[in-house]
Amino acid sequence: RSVYDDQPNAHQRFMEKLDACIRNHDREIEKMCNFHHQGFVDAITELLKVRADAEKLKVQVTDTNRRLQDAGKEVIAQTEEIIRCRVQQRNITTVVEKLQLCLPVLEMYSKLKEQMNVKRYYSALKTMEQLENLYLPRVSQYRFCQIMIENLPKLREEIKEISMSDLKDFLESIRKHSDRIGETAMKQAQQQKTFSTTLQKQNNVNYGRNMHLGRSRILESKNEITLKRTFEEDDEHEEEVLTAQDLVDFSPVYRCLHIYSVLGDGEIFENYYRKQRRKQARLVLQPQSSMHETVEGYRRYFSQIVGFFVVEDHILHVTQGLVTRTYTDELWNMALSKIIAVLRTHSSYCSDPDLVLELKNLIVVFADTLQGYGFPVNRLFDLLFEIRDQYNETLLKKWSGLFRDIFEADNYSPIPVANEEEYKIVISKFPFQDPELDKQSFPKKLPMSQSVPQIYIQVKEFIYASLKFSESLHRSSTEIDDMLRKSTNLLLTRTLSSCLQNLIKKPHIGLTELVQIIINTTHLEQACKYLEDFISNITNISQVTVHTARLYGLSTFKDARHAAEGEIYTKLNQKIDEFIQIADYDWTMSESDGRASGYLMDLINFLRSTFQVFTHLPGKVAQTACMSACQHLSTSLMQMLLDSELKQISMGAIQQFNLDVIQCELFASSEPVPGFQGDTLQLAFIDLRQLLDLFMVWDWSTYLADYGQATSKYLRVNPSTALTLLEKMRDSSKKNNIFAQFRKNDRDKQKLIETVVKQLRSLVNGMSQHT
Repeated sequence: RSVYDDQPNAHQRFMEKLDACIRNHDREIEKMCNFHHQGFVDAITELLKVRADAEKLKVQVTDTNRRLQDAGKEVIAQTEEIIRCRVQQRNITTVVEKLQLCLPVLEMYSKLKEQMNVKRYYSALKTMEQLENLYLPRVSQYRFCQIMIENLPKLREEIKEISMSDLKDFLESIRKHSDRIGETAMKQAQQQKTFSTTLQKQNNVNYGRNMHLGRSRILESKNEITLKRTFEEDDEHEEEVLTAQDLVDFSPVYRCLHIYSVLGDGEIFENYYRKQRRKQARLVLQPQSSMHETVEGYRRYFSQIVGFFVVEDHILHVTQGLVTRTYTDELWNMALSKIIAVLRTHSSYCSDPDLVLELKNLIVVFADTLQGYGFPVNRLFDLLFEIRDQYNETLLKKWSGLFRDIFEADNYSPIPVANEEEYKIVISKFPFQDPELDKQSFPKKLPMSQSVPQIYIQVKEFIYASLKFSESLHRSSTEIDDMLRKSTNLLLTRTLSSCLQNLIKKPHIGLTELVQIIINTTHLEQACKYLEDFISNITNISQVTVHTARLYGLSTFKDARHAAEGEIYTKLNQKIDEFIQIADYDWTMSESDGRASGYLMDLINFLRSTFQVFTHLPGKVAQTACMSACQHLSTSLMQMLLDSELKQISMGAIQQFNLDVIQCELFASSEPVPGFQGDTLQLAFIDLRQLLDLFMVWDWSTYLADYGQATSKYLRVNPSTALTLLEKMRDSSKKNNIFAQFRKNDRDKQKLIETVVKQLRSLVNGMSQHT
């Protein structure tokens, strides 16, 4: 820059100096070359001398090289072979190493396939887990490993589907085998209960050994033999009866549970299993519409339910978490409510007590079986008390028919016994005691009819039938005794009482039958205390030490007896009315026939024979019947005289009527029924007697003069009655001129009648005004 930026001649001066410097350098180079030139010449000379030797050496080297090449060709070939073998060896080693990594994977995959083929799905899942976690990561770079990795999820899904299919088959299998499983469990529970009862009895016998040492060896040997037989029988039953595990293969559940647990879907499996089992529970709890018709329908229903819960209990104890106690309790409570509702509905259709009893036995076995598996069954026993009431109702209906049949077949006559043997047969059936009858010689007759021992036997049979239901209800003897007495009271106060009342009201039951019914009810009433003793004996409850209900049979038979007595009075009156209806008086007759009417004599003979039958009745009943009959006869005769349709009565008719009343009074005075004091029975006809005496004697002056006085001779004659009858006689005299002879003899007679009529009317009017 200074060269170009300085003075104008600076460039030229620079070039001049540069040329001077170049010349100096050339002189130095020339000096150096001159210095080294001799050495260079000497070297070239030496080099020329060596060239000839170099040619020779080259020839020799070329020859040696040729010979060496010829000799090394085989070595080269061998070396190349060695190199190739070394490469192969290295490749083989590499392949072996890789195969050693791949073979376990392939073996595990082959093992997986084999496990899938033999349906060992849980092991297959374990194999998959090992493949994924241990083997496949080592050889993940290979393509076949990728294929395996892609196939493993598919295999898992396949295993899930297969295991789920197996589970569905299992669910279907247990649905089909539930009744068989339940039947097996119920048989085992019943056998266990029978064995426990037998063992308890043997223990009771063993307890007696301490009190009878002399018999100890005999009792011990007997007990050992009995227990041995019991164990042998139990073993035989165990061999014959299959268990739930024998009937159903539970392995699909275990496999499926393990598989889903391994796959991490345990909760999904649990939910599915419980959902399906709830559906099956609803199906099992749904009864057939005709279940109530046969005991087999109930047995099948109970067996299916027991089988269902036996399976659930088994699953509960052999798996963890699939079924919990809370779940089974919830399912059981739901099922129990449904079962109780179903049994209430279907048992209400049962009209056969035997079927109800078998249903009760099935419910007891059903409850005991499920109680043995830990399920609460108190509500079932509460239901049994409801069914017991229904059972009693069916028993009452059945026994109502039996009582009706007994009453229909009875001849209502005393039981004849020809000899001691026949007497003992009757006494064995019915507790009858009569010292007076025992003194009589055979043949003789017992006062009651054949229906009495039959009724007594049937009442005892009813007690036995009621006791059958009370057994196995886990109740104390006192409660059972109370239940028996209540049901027996219902039988006596409702069923038997109703049958007796209906029997008494039947048209074909006559007076003789009614008398026998009264006698029968008396003896049945006396037998009630024996029925109470009978109940105490079969329940082992003392009436003295424990407060027990009493039988109401006394009131039942008293009511029936009162009804029979009332019916006797009614039928007697009806019979009297029948005789009265055939009465055929000639109310216009001029004079009487001189003897009582035929219908009345027939009536009195009937009453006399009837009252003879009443000798077996209690005295008051016979007296009341006799008094009632006489009063009704008196009233009927009085109504006949005062009948509004009867317009006129002659004196001859009055005289004829008086003869009939005299026969009635003679009958009353003959004491047809013993026990009346004085002329008590004759007082039934006092109204008629005073009325007829008034007209027969024509003592109107005395009647009118003494009217209203307690000492009046005609105190029982009512003025209106006398007036009615007198008007009928007055009308008769006007129409038939019956009083013509009086008019001829004494014309004042008619005026007297008119006067009496007027006075009687004034008395009647005075009575009505006073009233």
